[in-house]
Amino acid sequence: MASVQLDGVRKVYDNGQVAVHGASFEIADGELMVLVGPSGCGKSTLLRMIAGLEEISGGTLKIGERVVNDVAPKDRDIAMVFQSYALYPHMTVAENLAFGLKLRKHDKATIDARIKAAAETLGLTAMLDKLPKAMSGGQRQRVALGRALVREPSVFLLDEPLSNLDAKLRHSVRTEIARLHRQLGTTMIYVTHDQVEAMTLGQRIVVLKDGQIQQIDTPMALYDRPANLFVAGFLGSPAMNVLRGIAQPEGLLLERGALLPWAGPPSLPAGVLGQPLVVGVRPEDLHLAQADEPGAFQATLDNVEPVGNEIFLHLQAHGLDLIARIPPRSLPAPGAAVWLRLDSARLHYFDPATEARIEPAIVPGPATA
Repeated sequence: MASVQLDGVRKVYDNGQVAVHGASFEIADGELMVLVGPSGCGKSTLLRMIAGLEEISGGTLKIGERVVNDVAPKDRDIAMVFQSYALYPHMTVAENLAFGLKLRKHDKATIDARIKAAAETLGLTAMLDKLPKAMSGGQRQRVALGRALVREPSVFLLDEPLSNLDAKLRHSVRTEIARLHRQLGTTMIYVTHDQVEAMTLGQRIVVLKDGQIQQIDTPMALYDRPANLFVAGFLGSPAMNVLRGIAQPEGLLLERGALLPWAGPPSLPAGVLGQPLVVGVRPEDLHLAQADEPGAFQATLDNVEPVGNEIFLHLQAHGLDLIARIPPRSLPAPGAAVWLRLDSARLHYFDPATEARIEPAIVPGPATA
């Protein structure tokens, strides 16, 4: 096992396009770090530079204590799992698992022992004689994981390994990867565009946009305190509601002139009263209310999405499209008027010019004797 350190790592292509702008962070020995962001954000390029499949244009990359900028991929002690399973179709599971070990001239006893251990870990023991075509997508992805596992590398690199699986299989294999990491304690770097995968797998997450790191933190820290509007909107499903207006003591004066009232005194950042402000509201912090509740405002119910243990409400109010997440309950039909209120204690604030997070004021608690 080994740590991975990036210091100002850049990737600039021959046409001048900058794919990664000076990435600097450290992945601790035994950590599962997720790189997440939309298509084209540079996450796979960053992973490929760590693997040695892309040349580094600038900066320093270390695996353990060794600088590996100019070290060949085969000498970096890494194993990579790709989006495509990349299994040899004419080889059995056992032969696929053994192939890389044979190339590295391991003896038969070592190869057999590693195959047996990997097969037991991944539930492949009964499938060792099967060809890939006789297996499901989830089973083939487990073979691809096993082929990396038998290498016993210092670092595992996983490039969107679940993208080709259906929703049920994605959940199953995602659980297996998390269990595998807990069991082995190996350093893993996992790339995905799926924020659910990122939030459920990563011990820490690197959020990227346009080749630049936006924030690095634990999943819940990113969710509760996003560094900017991009992170706030990217992480969370359904996405955060974004409201723009002028901060007033009694509410947010929207661009169309309507006032969206606060439900109780909000922890407004210092100096924002009378100034343009972006307010973020998570769907679970937008509640159904009674007309006479403080801070209640009227909205039109546009669509109802029941998903079992919760319901997503799509609403319109003062020209805004809003989403609320509520527990199951009886609801009026789409088109009906409903009353809503914001949870003033859980609002997020952003600078409208820079889109950076603005910390709310600290509200003093009650005095103690």
